[in-house]
Amino acid sequence: MLTVHGLCWLCKMPLGIPAWGICSRCSTTLFSKMCVCPQCGLPAATARLPCGRCLQKPPPWQRLVAISDYLPPLSQMIHHFKFNGKAELAPALSRLLLLAVRQHTGLPAPEQLISVPLWQRRHWRRGYNQSELLCQALAKWLSTDYHPQAITRIRPTATQHQLSARLRKHNLKNAFRLELQVEGRHMVVVDDVVTTGSTVAEICRLLLRNGAASVQVWCLCRTL
Repeated sequence: MLTVHGLCWLCKMPLGIPAWGICSRCSTTLFSKMCVCPQCGLPAATARLPCGRCLQKPPPWQRLVAISDYLPPLSQMIHHFKFNGKAELAPALSRLLLLAVRQHTGLPAPEQLISVPLWQRRHWRRGYNQSELLCQALAKWLSTDYHPQAITRIRPTATQHQLSARLRKHNLKNAFRLELQVEGRHMVVVDDVVTTGSTVAEICRLLLRNGAASVQVWCLCRTL
């Protein structure tokens, strides 16, 4: 994976604005062209209205925004970001997510960003929380409140990608604690990849139980 500052992470050409990390040409190829439901983010007949799944059993959030499905080259960048210590990818990935958000109209302006917390030992081993790094950049650009300890993980859980959808939900039950007043506020939960949605769903339910006015989910990838 390219690490030379000033070159595009993907095509290796010089960048007009080095802080972007990915050139405009490569950026446009990363955004999904698939029609997805504006609420759950899964394939749907229209992107204007919630799909039949959401009408029957809506998720505990109002909107989900993602750059694309979990496919190369974006999936490879995320893997390096999470597991190979490439924290320097955070600004480039955060910018892509911000561009994805700006493609959507009618979204409530976020008043508070929430990162998905890691268990302390996993955080220590990785050296950083990738969701926190995304939130830090987004909060700066959007002039939005962000407190890294707004939600804490109060018990260790098994790694989600190793579990079935049913076990993922059980694995996260009562795993988080809210440390911030959210009543009446428009919240955004930021994560890297949403697969079954169990993690963000548990956090969204916690926010809504405590009076949040609305909750959105912003993620780099929504696994389709």
